[in-house]
Amino acid sequence: MKRIFLILSVSVMAAISFSAASFADGDAAKGAKVFKKCKACHTVNDGGKNLVGPNLFGIVGMKAAQVKGYKYSKAMKASGLTWDEATLDTYLKKPKALVKKTKMTFIGLKKDKQRANVIAYLKTLQ
Repeated sequence: MKRIFLILSVSVMAAISFSAASFADGDAAKGAKVFKKCKACHTVNDGGKNLVGPNLFGIVGMKAAQVKGYKYSKAMKASGLTWDEATLDTYLKKPKALVKKTKMTFIGLKKDKQRANVIAYLKTLQ
């Protein structure tokens, strides 16, 4: 039994470290290209205006539903999320899976590398 627990523990640790490494491996330049899919609804300039979605300048590390002047859904306001790399990865994969009644209609980015690249790009916007 102890051996099974040890094997499971090592497997979980490996999965966590692999996941963390994928964020570190993101390419911001490639992320800027992928982000073009997001520009119909989001701006990224410091002080930029909100569109259908909020301006995303400085979003990494910010608590959810904090961009001034944007009217968030009740679900997003109540989410208690902080936009760290892991949360962004989960949200960008399938937004409505993380926040069921989010206003965001985008279905998500299925490819791990694309999400890592977009997160790397968003991290440059500080």
